Amino acid sequence: MKLSEIKNHLKGLEKIAFQLPNGELVPSHFHVTEVGKITKDFIDCGGKVRSENVINFQLWEENDYDHRLHPEKLIGIIELSEKIFKFDDLEIEVEYQGKQTIGKYNLDFDGTNFLLTSKITACLAKDACGIPQEKPKLEFSEAQGSCCNPGSGCC
Repeated sequence: MKLSEIKNHLKGLEKIAFQLPNGELVPSHFHVTEVGKITKDFIDCGGKVRSENVINFQLWEENDYDHRLHPEKLIGIIELSEKIFKFDDLEIEVEYQGKQTIGKYNLDFDGTNFLLTSKITACLAKDACGIPQEKPKLEFSEAQGSCCNPGSGCC
C-alpha cells in the first residue's frame, strides 16, 4: 500500500486497527512511534547495484490505555512527515515488535482493518548467480510419447 492510499482509507474510519498475518489484532492501545523513509542501497548476488525506498511506520504498544491513536491524528503525523521529509508516494513497510524480534510487514486494507502482510525474501539475480530455473511440472498424462509411457517397460 502506498502512502496516499493509507491516507484515503484513514479518512473513512472512526478507529484504526492493524491485523497480524495470524489474524490477531495489534492491541488497540498501540502508538505509531515513527513515520520515516528508509533507503536501502545494496548489491545483489549478481553484482547489480540496487536501491529501495519505503515509508516506514513503527507500531508500539505498552500499558498506556489512555491515549488511543485516532485516524485524524495519524493523518496529521503522516502529513507533518510529508512536509518535513518531502516524501514521494512510496510503499509502506510496518515494523511491529513480536514476541522475540521486530517483524517487518507489507500493508494492505480489507475495508475495516489494516492488514500486516508477510514479507518474503527472494534472489534478485537468479539468472546471474546459478540458481537453476524451476522445471515445469507435467501431469503424467502430458508425458505421453516419452520413453516412460505406462507399460513401456522403461520405468
